[in-house]
Amino acid sequence: MTTPILQATGLVKRYGRVTALAGSDLELLPGEILAVIGDNGAGKSSLIKALSGAVVPDEGEVLLDGSPVSFSTPLDARNAGIETVHQSLAVSPSLDIAANLFLGRELRRKGVLGSVFRMLDRAGMREEARRQLDALGIMTIQNPGQAVETLSGGQRQAVAVARAAAFGSRVVIMDEPTAALGVRESRAVLDLILQVRDRGLPVILISHNMPHVFEVADRIHIQRLGRRKAVVDPKSVSMSDAVAIMTGAMEPPD
Repeated sequence: MTTPILQATGLVKRYGRVTALAGSDLELLPGEILAVIGDNGAGKSSLIKALSGAVVPDEGEVLLDGSPVSFSTPLDARNAGIETVHQSLAVSPSLDIAANLFLGRELRRKGVLGSVFRMLDRAGMREEARRQLDALGIMTIQNPGQAVETLSGGQRQAVAVARAAAFGSRVVIMDEPTAALGVRESRAVLDLILQVRDRGLPVILISHNMPHVFEVADRIHIQRLGRRKAVVDPKSVSMSDAVAIMTGAMEPPD
């Protein structure tokens, strides 16, 4: 069998008397888009937070390329090559596009100017930002020096996706990337997700939008009551059946 790029086994997370994860599993295979769906309170957010270092599970194990890993902070996950695009985007509107792409990873100028005076290589960052945007086919953004606050919602999401694709060496996690977007901008973001996958980066997509899920996902992980209920193939399971499994109205197929 193919070794999963990212795997979770038996994850448990409790918040007082509330059990958010009750022994949840997940496998992300190389080169795929794995959609994670579930009703409110199913444990989707806690599962993703455990995989991205935002929370530490009380029990269970996370494996990257088959080896156990432990993430105490999101920075640990980022250093391991796992990038997350949050629903809140986490972009800085007052900074330009290039500065947002390199936020926390700024390039310094060569020589004494960078090592002693800590001056930023703004030209280098803008050049690399342009290259990353072009590689993903983001043609609606022409100037990497443009302030993010002047961009539309879809363009801001594109900046966040480009940042994840630029620095994610193993996995990209996308949390509701089209939730606040219109039809046209959602289409552009879905195309970006496919581009990221086609560049060789497996993607975990968390979404409530079932048409979007069935359009781009290679497999669908259904989360229910804090654990994985089923993993289904969108080509062989209907949208209504997936919702029925998610809500408990139907048992998953064998």
